Amino acid sequence: MARKHSKHDPYGDADREDEAPAASVVCWLCGRPTGKTIVWHHPVPKSRGGRDVVPMHGICQQTLTANFTNSELQRHGMDVEGLLANPNVRKFVDWVAKKDPDFTATITKKQR
Repeated sequence: MARKHSKHDPYGDADREDEAPAASVVCWLCGRPTGKTIVWHHPVPKSRGGRDVVPMHGICQQTLTANFTNSELQRHGMDVEGLLANPNVRKFVDWVAKKDPDFTATITKKQR
């Protein structure tokens, strides 16, 4: 008969409870639960002295970098409502709200 636990497992004798599912991490921009891939984004760019990071979807981060310069992101800081006041970002968040957490798509480049 096969062993239930490895003989090299230091915690093999401890009573194990069923692990609770991990708490879902919510995207800082759109508020949807993140999927398998979490991007840790600096709301204030590192080049502008930002240290804090927030969890985001990759597609949400791409949208921010396509619509704002580093200077603009520095001015907004941790203010999500200020970012959502931009019509392009608001339109994107409304559109992506119905998508799967692991949804990804190409984002248009910055217009200069």
